[in-house]
Amino acid sequence: MLKNKKKIKRPGWDEYFINIAKAVSARATCLRRKYGAVITKDNMIVSTGYNGAPSGMKDCFEAGRCTRKELLIPHGERYELCHSVHAEANAIIRASVHELKGATIYISGANDGIGECHSEPCMMCKRIILNSKIARVVYSDGNGSFHVINPKKWLKKRV
Repeated sequence: MLKNKKKIKRPGWDEYFINIAKAVSARATCLRRKYGAVITKDNMIVSTGYNGAPSGMKDCFEAGRCTRKELLIPHGERYELCHSVHAEANAIIRASVHELKGATIYISGANDGIGECHSEPCMMCKRIILNSKIARVVYSDGNGSFHVINPKKWLKKRV
């Protein structure tokens, strides 16, 4: 029997997958912010995605420019002018309906060379997540931690 057996600290599942989402964000082709998303079910990865131009379209790296940056549009506004597909949407469209139902999506992002950023999904992605039947959303808070949300809490009664 080992007397000096040291307990090895392993990350929990949420920490493990949020870190994978952070790694996925390195593939993003946005000049402003890089986001990565990982969808899991039963602690197994079913899909990943990062923000970038649609297939067959020149991305911002290749073009060497960002329309929203050129127009001085603040973060979180006027997404219709952006040429990228969001990380959450890319991950969702690559998964099947049965993989999405009851799944968890992990989202992590990084600012333009500054470091981790708050990665709560935008309203468009919230609607896509709700429609996909994903049960949990875990996103980085920009300070080395993360939030866990039941997306149904985003629903508000319409008057």
